[in-house]
Amino acid sequence: MLSECNIHKSIYDNDEDMKSVKENFDRQASQRFEEYEEQQCDKDIKQIIVRDKIEKSLEEKMEKGCLRCGCGLGGVAAGVGLFGGLGTYGWEISATAAAYETAKQAGIQEGIQAVIAEIKKTEAFTDIWHVEWKNIINVSNYNTFDGLVESVKVAMDSIGKPCISHGYERACSGISNGGDYFIDPIVEAGKKATALTTESTKITKL
Repeated sequence: MLSECNIHKSIYDNDEDMKSVKENFDRQASQRFEEYEEQQCDKDIKQIIVRDKIEKSLEEKMEKGCLRCGCGLGGVAAGVGLFGGLGTYGWEISATAAAYETAKQAGIQEGIQAVIAEIKKTEAFTDIWHVEWKNIINVSNYNTFDGLVESVKVAMDSIGKPCISHGYERACSGISNGGDYFIDPIVEAGKKATALTTESTKITKL
């Protein structure tokens, strides 16, 4: 006895239009899957390239320092005194540490700027767009929820509308009733800007 499923299968197999539709669907699905895999592959490759550049640059500097001090050759390099080599190697290590610190600071500054830019685009904070945010937003508060909430309160204080007595103002109401909605995206923008700038600066400096 043929089941209902087998009957439908038999009908579809003998219907040229249905076979064509099925083939087109399978082909399009396969193509989209391949495109998705290619996109994921491209993302992975980009991340690997950035990581490899950073690691390669660091390895090259370490190798240069070792060759100068003789450890890369198993002894004292020709023409270079042991103490002079150690001094050069130490300088290389210091230079690498300085490059990382430079990248870190550049990332922080970019993150602060991104946070200020986002605040000035947020409708809830219209009344304090003109505030000198560079005097309020800093490394200690730009990338945390609580830090930015306090910064908004400081900004409201600076225009004579402290939230403690002006809770009805849009900015004060925004951080009290919709803090997650308004503040979280700003924090995220700051963190992303910091991460991107830090990595790109590392590649440039190392």
